[in-house]
Amino acid sequence: MSAERAPVRLGIVGLGMAGAMMVRAAARHPGIRLCAAADPLPAPRDAFARDFNARGFGDIEALVADPEIEAVYIATPHQFHAAHAILAAEHGKHVIVEKPLALTLEQCDAVIEAVERHGVELIVGHTHAFDPTIREMRRRIASGALGRLGMISTWNYTNFLYRPRRPEELDTTRGGGIVFNQVPHQIDMVRLLGGGQVRRLSAGVGVLDAARPTEGCGTVFMEFEDGAAASLVYSGYDFFDSDELHSWVSEAGTAKRPGGHGAARRALADNRAAESLLRQERAYGAVAAAPAAQPHLPHFGITIVTGERGEMRSTPDGFTLYDGDGAHEIEVARGQGWAGHGDVLDALCAALRERTPCPMNARWGKANVEAMLAVLRSARERREVMLAHQVALPDGV
Repeated sequence: MSAERAPVRLGIVGLGMAGAMMVRAAARHPGIRLCAAADPLPAPRDAFARDFNARGFGDIEALVADPEIEAVYIATPHQFHAAHAILAAEHGKHVIVEKPLALTLEQCDAVIEAVERHGVELIVGHTHAFDPTIREMRRRIASGALGRLGMISTWNYTNFLYRPRRPEELDTTRGGGIVFNQVPHQIDMVRLLGGGQVRRLSAGVGVLDAARPTEGCGTVFMEFEDGAAASLVYSGYDFFDSDELHSWVSEAGTAKRPGGHGAARRALADNRAAESLLRQERAYGAVAAAPAAQPHLPHFGITIVTGERGEMRSTPDGFTLYDGDGAHEIEVARGQGWAGHGDVLDALCAALRERTPCPMNARWGKANVEAMLAVLRSARERREVMLAHQVALPDGV
């Protein structure tokens, strides 16, 4: 096999829940070879090494020094994303970094400088902007089939705040709460659908549970440079579950038990003293972290796009197109392996083996962070915020 078509030699940094999901996708992807992982906890590290006959390291420094590793996937806590991406770039490693790229614009600039100086590719993902449904919706918009874009609406109601959490995940100053964890999915999706260049933003957020002292719900209004508008709604308070309106298909595309409203709240109340241990049970090697099949496409709540010639609404296997002739069910093809996460890996392989850059690069990631921080600023100051660091999608995307 030629070097251009050889599998990308990937190392995983962080084997918690996000890392476990990417390992699952990478193991099924024909363009990826899992070579090593780094995690401070021995249990997930040893499980990974055993499962893939691979190397396990206690820290990222040792992993990026491994000459066999070609690219790294960074799924460490948010406050380390920028430093770890820079370290990987300095060692000549290509990077996939979980959202958000960083916690400040200054950190984003440092990452941009490092990846451009060292000539490595950086992709910000996984986010649900990589989901096949969202990307097909974008293709329909870009083709002009819907005519002029009018608005985008996306909303998601989940149990996010009551899943087991580390202390920093409940501290906004350290990247906790929905604005740093969940709303970035929506920002990335909506920016992709709308072409990237958001002009202004206003938002309101809520901190409604003193026992979980970080943002748990929020509403965001965004306007693009071309005048199209978008609304983003998210709640993680485990009352209503918007998957009820999505045929009880989970975010990952798997079947979900109907009627589990409030179950995460109750489970956490019964086990609050062991929350940190429950969080570790979602790491790599835990049975709960590895569903066996993905019968439907992944999604992030309900997304509706309005254009002058029709509307699109996301569904479990694609989307429904509504136009002057009625409603049409559009089934969307999945990519290689596990949809969503596998599409991020497709982008990495295309960037390294076909020299096709991914538009979700470090500068795109900075634009997402700018919008994310503007949500907090707008809510805090109760005013509209103008954005200055947005980037457009390349022609043809």
